[in-house]
Parts: sequence; C-alpha cells; structure tokens
Amino acid sequence: MLAKLTSKNQLTLPKAVISAFPDVDYFDVNRERGRIVLTPVRITRADAVRDRLAELGMSETDVADAVAWARRTE
Repeated sequence: MLAKLTSKNQLTLPKAVISAFPDVDYFDVNRERGRIVLTPVRITRADAVRDRLAELGMSETDVADAVAWARRTE
C-alpha cells in the first residue's frame, strides 16, 4: 500500500491500515532505522492536564499546595 506525502507534509493512511485501529485519533511518530513508525496513542483528559501543567512549569507539589489552599476553611 502507498501513502502519498502532500505539499503540506501530510500523509493519508490507507483505510485498510487505519481500520485496524478503531477509536484512535492520535499516533506517536518516531524514526527508527530509516523507517517511520506510528504507534497508536489514546489521550485521556488526565494526560492533557499533565501536559499543560508541565508546559506551565508546575510540579505535583504545586498542584497539591493549590488544592490544599482551595480546601482550607476560614
């Protein structure tokens, strides 16, 4: 099966290949020994939150401190 690379660096994968991965919207892309390797990834909301916190430079301790502050009663 062939997949054509477009002028916008996009690939359309053959339906016969993609149908083996129902409910998968994302693939991890790696280069190994001159090959492109796609690995199905299921992203959960928790993963998205962790990624965003990492982008903001927040640690687990920062989050725990924020939750403790929000739960305190005055």
